Amino acid sequence: MQRPPDPQLLGFLEGYDPHIADLALALREIILEEAPDASESIYQVYTVAIWFGFSGKMKDMFCYITTNAGHVNLGFPRGAALPDPNRVLEGGGKTMRHIKFRNRRDVERAFVRRYIQAAMEEAAASGARGTGRSEIKTPVKNSPKRRRMVK
Repeated sequence: MQRPPDPQLLGFLEGYDPHIADLALALREIILEEAPDASESIYQVYTVAIWFGFSGKMKDMFCYITTNAGHVNLGFPRGAALPDPNRVLEGGGKTMRHIKFRNRRDVERAFVRRYIQAAMEEAAASGARGTGRSEIKTPVKNSPKRRRMVK
């Protein structure tokens, strides 16, 4: 593992079935193998979301992982613009698409890396580099912003 997960991320994932936590961490590892310098922004609200990009700005993120009770999504903010030769992208919004993962076999399919690579190309200029840092973005408990989010 090139970049160990932040201890807070591991704590956030403890609220999920170990199978789901393992899927999220396996996807994280693949993303960081493809983009070792990517910045990682970790959110924990109603789900655990891990966003990856090169500038640290949300508008420049190329993919994200979200946890659900029975699966993990690998999402792409510009997914509607990505080629989908394997017909695995789901979602009907204007721009975002995702791939659902229910087991480790799904994560290990060869095309997963191609979608991540295509998303990086779509989101960033060639040669873009991130900070290679992980940052917890979850609002502080009882802050005004947090109270608005949970109402």
